[in-house]
Amino acid sequence: MNSKKINFAVTLVLALAFSFFLPWWSVMLAAFITAFRLPLKGISVFLLPFLAISLFWGIYAYLLANDNSFILSKKIAVLLPLKGSPYLLILVTAVVGGLAAGIAAIFGRQCQLLLRKK
Repeated sequence: MNSKKINFAVTLVLALAFSFFLPWWSVMLAAFITAFRLPLKGISVFLLPFLAISLFWGIYAYLLANDNSFILSKKIAVLLPLKGSPYLLILVTAVVGGLAAGIAAIFGRQCQLLLRKK
């Protein structure tokens, strides 16, 4: 397997494992560790953790919302300017999680580069 697939898979597995005992920011920790230990180059440093965590949070949010027939999701989507769409709320949730993970991965890569230079 190439390093991009490994990075994607490890980010997903770490995020899933950390989510059992850490709060929401555990996805950022997973992306940071993965980018620090399995470095990538270019845009893939941001894009792979963004996609991995967006997928993870999107599926997780859908499963949680589906358990209660999207009742809470519809109410929150009314409060936000989402026209009451629970699916749009799930999409926004996935994008926010992906952005947090992507930025954390960039930070992890920069820390790895900083420590390698010394």
